[in-house]
Amino acid sequence: MPRSSLAALALLCLPAAVPGHAAEPLLPPEGDVVLTVTGAIGTANQGDAAVFDLAMLQAMEPVTITTTTIWTEGPQAFTGVPLKALLDSIGAGGKPVEAHALNDYFTEIPVDDITDPGPIVAYAQNGSLLSVRDKGPLWIVYPYDDDARWRSEVIYTRSIWQLNALDVLP
Repeated sequence: MPRSSLAALALLCLPAAVPGHAAEPLLPPEGDVVLTVTGAIGTANQGDAAVFDLAMLQAMEPVTITTTTIWTEGPQAFTGVPLKALLDSIGAGGKPVEAHALNDYFTEIPVDDITDPGPIVAYAQNGSLLSVRDKGPLWIVYPYDDDARWRSEVIYTRSIWQLNALDVLP
């Protein structure tokens, strides 16, 4: 094989050999599934989907955003997983997502929003787990008070509550 072909082959194989570049294996959930991620993902644990129970989300590095919202009174502390970290963990970073709620509402979240810091997949508010009655089990929450770009009607439509599925677009 010519030397240039070997070099090209080595470059193609490099991403798989770089630690942290490929998504880690995803174990199956032990509890009730609260989030199903489908589409252009690199790691799955149930068919072509990555499914998560609450414990799996809580095991990721949680962050807390304290912010006001147009739906709540006063500052609220939301705890969850950064959307970017969640997508990166399943090899779906750098892609837009379509977020779906239990009531069939859906919205598209563009790549420009999926930043760090940026929106989180919140599972708790003020230290209490979110229930379906209280916009749970999951809610996409942006750090609204941190940057004026997060305070617009467009961003509010992307702040989907009762989140249960993400479809990663190509």
